[in-house]
Amino acid sequence: MNLIDVVNADHASKAAEAIPHFKAGDTISVHAKITEGAKTRIQIFQGMVISIKKRGRTNGHFRVRKVSGGIGVERVFPFHSPNVDKVEVIQKGKTRRAKLFYLRDRSGKSARIAIDYDRK
Repeated sequence: MNLIDVVNADHASKAAEAIPHFKAGDTISVHAKITEGAKTRIQIFQGMVISIKKRGRTNGHFRVRKVSGGIGVERVFPFHSPNVDKVEVIQKGKTRRAKLFYLRDRSGKSARIAIDYDRK
């Protein structure tokens, strides 16, 4: 085992193993810890996954997009972040692409993703 593997194993979060399996196009709800001054609270960010990068690795992350007040908002959540408390899969989407960056240019009905009823 080399030094990089030792550092990655040391920084790996145990909570990352509890994150359910999801793909791009799925609607998820991320419970993120927010620190405001001395207080910490949990804020729920619910949106569609538009990309996943390096799942299971220490530097892996997923990008979630939602439309709030007519403005698109994206957040990047690292898999091994201590600020990600819980991830819930709300709805599974049917897509043919791994990255859904084209949704940034769309709004309304053209920004919808079909529900995949066959996927468990």
